[in-house]
Amino acid sequence: MTFNEEQNLPACLASVDWSDDVVVLDSFSTDRTVEIARAAGARVVQHHYTTENGQRMFGLTQIPFLNEWVYTPDADEITPDELRDEMLAIAADQGRPEAFFKARYKNMFMGRWIKHASLYPTWITRLVRPAKVRFDREVHSVCASDQPGGLLKAHFIHYSFNNGLRAWFDKHNRYSSVEAELAIENPPPPLRWVSLFSRRADQRRGALKAMAARLPFRPTLRFLYMYVLRGGFLDGWPGYAYCRLISGYEFMIGLKTEELRRRRQGLRI
Repeated sequence: MTFNEEQNLPACLASVDWSDDVVVLDSFSTDRTVEIARAAGARVVQHHYTTENGQRMFGLTQIPFLNEWVYTPDADEITPDELRDEMLAIAADQGRPEAFFKARYKNMFMGRWIKHASLYPTWITRLVRPAKVRFDREVHSVCASDQPGGLLKAHFIHYSFNNGLRAWFDKHNRYSSVEAELAIENPPPPLRWVSLFSRRADQRRGALKAMAARLPFRPTLRFLYMYVLRGGFLDGWPGYAYCRLISGYEFMIGLKTEELRRRRQGLRI
């Protein structure tokens, strides 16, 4: 999926040039994104963006693909050879029961893998059978299916800051508004203490979010958790800067949630 990704798209497309069916789902970019995609031999489909899960579901349900399995990287991601080989082996095995696979990523910032501060490992769905999955949630969409999923051993490389800090702030300003609306509409789930000690990263993350939603001083606590408890200090200056950025994002969500709550009560902000 793309919107004004001329900075990132060439490297992303070059890392998937082994595919016989590359599709760029574009949200009517105003830069050279479409030109770059077509020059690389990709099919371009354009569709107005409303929400992240809506755009993903449009792509998976309305675009015909040549293959049963579809790999769905973002434009700021690079696909290493190890991940390519693992996915091709999966696609070649007709007996696999899975409907989707999740992969870990190495989050890059200021020329360094932010291994500790980025709460590695984070698992994101990237390989799917389109007819057997759906994506929910307007931001940071989540894959669901009635069939089992799997985990890929190889990583992809994520350059989430490659468009510059201004683009990162713009994106997270939008995301924090949606997160605030979701916080108002969907109170936090019950806290399951046993999940805090689960071996599964997704269960630990869910339990931490449920606990964090009930704590005061969340931006400060999130910084301390990432920088001290998870060892973000080991990532040097980039790790410190990254932790500050994420705690600032948490602060934006909290402020906007309170703003929405006050407005719904008829109070001034």
